[in-house]
Amino acid sequence: MSEGSVDDPETERQRIRERKLRKLQERLEAGELGSGNGSDAGDGGLNDDGSADGNTGAGRTAPSEPIEIVGESQLQETVDAHDVVLVDCYAKWCGPCQMMKPAIEAVAAGTPAAVATVDIDRNRGVAAALGARSVPTLVLYANGEPVERLVGAQDRGTLERLIERYQ
Repeated sequence: MSEGSVDDPETERQRIRERKLRKLQERLEAGELGSGNGSDAGDGGLNDDGSADGNTGAGRTAPSEPIEIVGESQLQETVDAHDVVLVDCYAKWCGPCQMMKPAIEAVAAGTPAAVATVDIDRNRGVAAALGARSVPTLVLYANGEPVERLVGAQDRGTLERLIERYQ
């Protein structure tokens, strides 16, 4: 192929995806993403959760790693068992979701909130119940009720500040 020519369409799409992913990662690391509260008007707010001292509802300590949710009953049990729960609706094919994975893990390890993850492709019913129409979608529960919702990539600091409001 001569200089300036385009490879096959799939290779070109992959290059574009990689370039966009790098740019999003740079913006996420610079704190440019997630600066607003991202709440959807009129939805009662749903979002991620966390707690600082490790104490949660029912006297249970929040795990230091995300809980993979595989059904609506498990989601309800998790929300009922912890004062603050951050639910991350993600997809393996979603670049921003993959970029957020280290932040989600850090929030689970560094806050007293429970962090739950929902693979929307494997758990469509749970994702629908959470109102996840796009990914990533983060829903924060406090005292068993959804209180915040964020859509799109968020940085660790934004998630931690959100959790602090409900501790």
